Amino acid sequence: MEQSDRDDTLAAENRDLRARLSEAEETLRAIRNGEVDALVVAGPGGDQVFTLRGADYAYRVLVEEMSEGALILTAQGVIFYANRRLAQMLKVPLQQVIGASFERWVTAVDQALFRALMNRASPQTHQRMELTLRADDGTGVPCYLSVSSLQLGEVVGSFCLVATDLTEQKRSEAIVAAEKLARLILDQTAEAIVVCDNDARIMRASEVAHTLCGENPLEQPFERVFPLQEANGAPFSLARFRNTGHRRRIETRLERQGAVFYLLVSVGPLVGSQGERLGSVVILTDITQRKAAEEQIEQLAFYDPLTRLPNRRLLRDRLHQAVATCTRTRRQGALLFIDLDDFKTLNDTLGHDIGDLLLQQVAQRLIDSVRMRDTVARLGGDEFVVMLEDLGTQPQEAAAQVQVVGAKVLTALTQPYELAGHHCHSTPSIGATLIGEYPVSVDELLKRADLAMYQAKAAGRNTLRFFDPEMQAALEARTALESELREALREGQFLLWYQAQVDSEGRLTGAEALVRWLHPRRGLVAPARFIPLAEETGLILPLGRWVLETACSQLARWAQRPQTAGLTLAVNVSAREFRHPGFVAQVEAVLEVSGADPHRLKLELTESLLLEDIADTIAKMTALKALGVGFSLDDFGTGYSSLSYLKRLPLDQLKIDQSFVRDVLTDPNDAAIARTIVALAHSLGLAVIAEGVETEGQRAFLLESGCRAFQGYLFGRPGPVEGLWQCC
Repeated sequence: MEQSDRDDTLAAENRDLRARLSEAEETLRAIRNGEVDALVVAGPGGDQVFTLRGADYAYRVLVEEMSEGALILTAQGVIFYANRRLAQMLKVPLQQVIGASFERWVTAVDQALFRALMNRASPQTHQRMELTLRADDGTGVPCYLSVSSLQLGEVVGSFCLVATDLTEQKRSEAIVAAEKLARLILDQTAEAIVVCDNDARIMRASEVAHTLCGENPLEQPFERVFPLQEANGAPFSLARFRNTGHRRRIETRLERQGAVFYLLVSVGPLVGSQGERLGSVVILTDITQRKAAEEQIEQLAFYDPLTRLPNRRLLRDRLHQAVATCTRTRRQGALLFIDLDDFKTLNDTLGHDIGDLLLQQVAQRLIDSVRMRDTVARLGGDEFVVMLEDLGTQPQEAAAQVQVVGAKVLTALTQPYELAGHHCHSTPSIGATLIGEYPVSVDELLKRADLAMYQAKAAGRNTLRFFDPEMQAALEARTALESELREALREGQFLLWYQAQVDSEGRLTGAEALVRWLHPRRGLVAPARFIPLAEETGLILPLGRWVLETACSQLARWAQRPQTAGLTLAVNVSAREFRHPGFVAQVEAVLEVSGADPHRLKLELTESLLLEDIADTIAKMTALKALGVGFSLDDFGTGYSSLSYLKRLPLDQLKIDQSFVRDVLTDPNDAAIARTIVALAHSLGLAVIAEGVETEGQRAFLLESGCRAFQGYLFGRPGPVEGLWQCC
């Protein structure tokens, strides 16, 4: 076929199609306008007649006016007829519905179900389902769809559908479901939730709220049902919170049937859909357990568990505040540091339980002795602190008030104590310092009061002493000396000097090692100044080890020369060194490293050291004795030695203290003591040596009394090791 012939054929087909479409549109228009009484539709089974007027007209009017959407589909699913309600549901003009495929408005998820429903439809049954149609504006239209096949005459092939719009029903169901869910949530929450109107009357309340108030709270004023108290004791008022426009929270207290509840109250606005204020939503959260836990934590953190008094941490906080207040107001305060005299003795003899009872009673007596606004604290052990505030503007006036309070405390604490059947007495030593208008650090205040307390103990105990600036100067000097002492250990500023020990013929038998401190600015520092400080601070441990190592090294050097190989060397050992658990091992290690002969080493111990834990003392001495180390009891006669202990100790020598030797020629008592010590030593099989021998007369008397060894200025002063042979 030529191209021109094909073009002619295509043009003819287009004209025929346009004519048919025009005829169909005209027919649809006539049907919609009611101009057609009946319609004949040709199909494969023959013609079908649809009557549109006459007997069916009333039904058509009824269908057009019904509230459900109605439609007739062809076998191919094309909409043959639809009423106006269906067009409204699909939000599309009616003329666009007729001739369209109904599945166009069935959502994708429901299309398979819809087709299955259509396949099951028959004239005798109605198939029903719920599905969602998608309107042209995109909104979903939930529908209840009823489908049956349509039979006109002998021909079956069309379908009659009725779509009931379920939008409002679904909306109502959603509202009811939301209401049920809200109620369920309301009753399942741990908080009490109350909804009030603008007059603070309760409109709704959760199950917890019902339980909390113990009655039906509805239609009642909130404050009557929940008589809450704020932290300051004022009654809680809902009106004070409901006009804020935002949620507010406050901790409150509720007493109910003898029980106390702590509630965190949260108040927020109840707002309508137009933004109008409808009332308030009140949430009450039970925080009773949390408050109890917080109080327990606070007790553990800030209070002493035994006495329930503020502890050191809380005291320091209050002291900071007191110092700031005194500085700002120029009013005086005071700090009293209280230490119980001989508390350790009571604790050791009667036991810690009795000691704890005493501390508890002391705490109560201190509380009863001061004003409510004053602070009583326990620092630990048997140490208490009283902080007084608002004592006037003049220091003299404040000091007078402190004296009055101090006297009251002394009287209270010296009264007898009944402690689990034990009748006990105790006395305090009190140190006091003023808190004035000039700011002083908390540490400084505590230091001053502590220093004054020790001054009270030095004054005989059971008394009160005020801080003295001279004491402060001494304290600062001690602090500086401690710092320099530590530096001396690091820098090696110590020397070991030696003082000769001789026999009855004046021959050198050995020496005593004496430590000296060669300070770079002060020169030689007397041992009496730094040895007690070293013992207090624990620095005696590294210092003592250095002395022992240096002395043993000297013994090893002497052993290399025949003329000095027989010399002994005495080394002083402090109580703190001797009580150290590793002391025996330390001595053994030093001897091994230095190569010194243990039999030439003599350790000098004091009486007071030996009397503390006698069993431990004997065990350590015996262990060292097994190595060959000898022992000398230094300063014998100045302490409180027990002869029964003395004979049990593995001693080698007694040393007569220089305080007896000094006046041995002029004081008969000293002379008698010296003779007794010599006789006692001989009876126990011990050697004896006298120290502090400065004159020939002293030497002669001691020699006549049986003493055969001497040490003192008569034979040489302490000095470098080279000076030993110049003396003897």
